Amino acid sequence: MAVDPRQVLAGFLTITMFVMLGNMIKRDHFDSPSDANHSGTPSDNYDNLKITEHATVSLPGGNGPWKEDGLRLKPCWAKPASEEAQRSEGFVTFSLTNGPEYHVSQIADAVVVARYLRATLVLPDIRGNKPGDKRNFGDIYDIQKFVKSLDGVVKVSKHQPAETSTRNLAVVRVPNRVTKDHIAEQIEPIFRTKGNNIRLATYFPSVNMKKTEEKSKSDSVACLAMFGTLELQPEVREVVDSIIERLRTLSRKSNGQFIAVDLRVEMLEKKGCQGSAVKSCYGPEEIALFLRKTGFDKETTIYLTQSRWDSSLDALKDFFPKTYTKETIMPVDKKEKYLNSETSELEKAIDFYICTESDVFVPAISGLFYANVAGKRIASGKTQILVPANVAASASATDFISPYVSKKNHLAYSCFC
Repeated sequence: MAVDPRQVLAGFLTITMFVMLGNMIKRDHFDSPSDANHSGTPSDNYDNLKITEHATVSLPGGNGPWKEDGLRLKPCWAKPASEEAQRSEGFVTFSLTNGPEYHVSQIADAVVVARYLRATLVLPDIRGNKPGDKRNFGDIYDIQKFVKSLDGVVKVSKHQPAETSTRNLAVVRVPNRVTKDHIAEQIEPIFRTKGNNIRLATYFPSVNMKKTEEKSKSDSVACLAMFGTLELQPEVREVVDSIIERLRTLSRKSNGQFIAVDLRVEMLEKKGCQGSAVKSCYGPEEIALFLRKTGFDKETTIYLTQSRWDSSLDALKDFFPKTYTKETIMPVDKKEKYLNSETSELEKAIDFYICTESDVFVPAISGLFYANVAGKRIASGKTQILVPANVAASASATDFISPYVSKKNHLAYSCFC
């Protein structure tokens, strides 16, 4: 039987095409950091999920389910006038604890109290949850920026005054978003009777970051303290920038856009996530299903706040191979300093600021981290904050925009115009 030359040519071209395709896939695989702990075994639930190209949802002005950033808002608070002539000789001391999502609120309350008492605010130290995890304010935040931002609002002392001892100071518990009336009734009497020196300990009766309709003179002070005082010190900022740059490089197929997901395995295992009647926590597999059903494809780059890889995250990486933790994405020369058992506060700070600057933020865990990241994102115009849910079928990402944004009921909307 005679062989048709055209059939031979067609066969050759077909084989060549498959070889080229194989090489492309191989190159793409090695362009990304590998994760030796990932098993690569798909979940049965994922086998049952069928999402076609038609499931991808386009948002106005975006690419696929992505959305362009809005305009950066302008502060609408007025810097309060100086009250230097009336200032007392007293001091207000406090510590920053539990991570940057708490630091933001603790700073605001301390500045409001010090301003009302006309006292000097002592630059706080930073304390983690682990024994010995104590560091200076300047290890994470920019001291000069902090002091300058409060110039004329409250006087700031960079060091604990010699005439006071933190061990002998009266400790006063302060509710988050402390009011003028509470200061006058509960704090000032103790301050005056204890030699005009107190130590504050902020507590959180609830995660209340909703906008208030009533305005008070302390609002401008609180807004300034919450949104205009804390910036990362240069070295930590450099680490955050390097991680973001790497994530954008890996996201070239989605125009450099990436998702940050606040998903910490140790939090998912706590009672608040396990026994809550109202679902407020979502695991790796649930987040994977949510993102796929709202239109994000397998090429999407995802950053997790979980520091080190955990086998439970494999379910997420099965659907989104470009899923990374700090351990896999941080520059090698920075890992020793920023990824060890004594640097939990540094790790949290890195996570917090990456989440404020990602193209999409997904809070897998409800709470203050979500609330304060949302506040900073609203101020910068990065309003694509998607609150996860169990989605039965393909849906639009716009259906899951955070109520903080869709209803404009976040405190940030009281501070920015």
